[in-house]
Amino acid sequence: MKLMNHLPALALALPLLAAFATPLFAALSAKARNRWVACVSALVTLVVFALLHRVLVQGTQIYVMGASSWNISLPSGFTLPVRIILEVDAFNALAACAAALAQLAGTIYGLKFVKKFTGLEFYSALFLLLTAGTMGMILTGDLFNFFVFLEISSVASFGLIAFWRDRPESVEASYKYMLVSQLAAQLVLVGLAFIYGRYGVLNMAAFSRAVQPDLISKVVLVFILVALGMKCGAFPMHMWMPDSYAEAPASVTVMLVATSQASLVVLCRFCFSLYGTAIGSAAVPWALIVMGCLSMFGGVSMAVVQHEVKRLMGYHSVSQVGYMLTAFGVGLLALGDATAMNDYGLAAVSGGLYHMINYILYKGLLFLCAGALYYVVGSRDLDKMGGLARRMPVTSVLFLVAAAAISGLPPFNGFVSKWMIYESVYAVHPFLMVVALVSSVLTLASFVKVYQTAFLGPERSQFAAVREVPKSMIAGMVVLAAAILVLSLFPSWTVNTLVRPAAEALVDKASYGAAVMGGAL
Repeated sequence: MKLMNHLPALALALPLLAAFATPLFAALSAKARNRWVACVSALVTLVVFALLHRVLVQGTQIYVMGASSWNISLPSGFTLPVRIILEVDAFNALAACAAALAQLAGTIYGLKFVKKFTGLEFYSALFLLLTAGTMGMILTGDLFNFFVFLEISSVASFGLIAFWRDRPESVEASYKYMLVSQLAAQLVLVGLAFIYGRYGVLNMAAFSRAVQPDLISKVVLVFILVALGMKCGAFPMHMWMPDSYAEAPASVTVMLVATSQASLVVLCRFCFSLYGTAIGSAAVPWALIVMGCLSMFGGVSMAVVQHEVKRLMGYHSVSQVGYMLTAFGVGLLALGDATAMNDYGLAAVSGGLYHMINYILYKGLLFLCAGALYYVVGSRDLDKMGGLARRMPVTSVLFLVAAAAISGLPPFNGFVSKWMIYESVYAVHPFLMVVALVSSVLTLASFVKVYQTAFLGPERSQFAAVREVPKSMIAGMVVLAAAILVLSLFPSWTVNTLVRPAAEALVDKASYGAAVMGGAL
């Protein structure tokens, strides 16, 4: 039972410590390394799901590193909230579960996908570091430690994106991601310096109590929105996403998707739980809505003309981020107005959050399917594929599930989250719903093209010897497909038990601060 009290710390400590131990297991044998990484990945998933259950049953979990209290008492009697703290509510616990599934799928899939290459001890260590950084970004309750985990995830990503180091395109994609990540990190660091200089705190709950709608706070918010907008791939700051997602190994790309969404989790935390009505104007909500619409339509427009399958999916990632930004922007518009929040605000936040979880699952599965195509064909060019459904029946079915989900076809989970977004954004302006609907139609059209080109049609003679991918790669894809089907088969339970409590926790600024600081605002 005491172990259950340490679940938040274990979600970070397990992959972090395992990353440094991985070279030791690799020195024994490749089999020992693979078993070690797979066991750690499975344990992380179990810990995070146990944490979600604990949060749903007992409420927000507060974990202080190395102490029982979040503050330090000075001789004068004044207390400072300076200890490293993790604050886990229904919102970030649910996001952490989606990230845990992504890292589990990527780990299992990668056992065979990258088996024939060298340097796998470093690949495995960096993958675990990326997992630790992502979990830390999602679960932390301290602003400076968010910056630390942001840097950990970024540095790990640089090496993983450049895994195919003999390809100049991979090195270029890694370099581009590095430039964007470091610019974003510096903006975050400057914003945190402003916060500490103005309020003297970096504890997120303490900042939510102290923040005022003054000029400094608004400048900080602009820095944070720009930085995290870059990291989550919002238009027009998306330039890194298609290249990085296309060039990284598929087993890595599935985790990069979760890492980008970790940035969106923190962006939402800033807007709702930390600032709330202290934002002070409608400029920020409308900025998110405009970026969301541009991302939705711009991303899918660039995707439909692509012939390289992973690059096509990279542009679709930009489009999918647009749905979430639009929904969260609409939710921000309703803050401070109880009627608007009940009418459409909470539904918009719920739809955006549900779509975030769905996106990690179905986009991760799509990238794994694209990796399977590359594994057997040796090319990512759609024009060089055809008739592969006969040779790869399992992969073709799993791709169809993911494509239907991302296109918003009923009864898949993508349809539910998109429908929630359609209804809520229509309450603000019908044009927003039109943009979302048109983007969904174009998404469906592009994935029909991919499926028709790669899996259907006449079988090419050079694929006569092609066989289905190894079982471990299929198992990695099945992890995400199973999650998609569970959410699709039980939409009411998902929304009422998981999504709605998470959305309520996100928008309840008072409860977020009180969970750490105590008392009422």
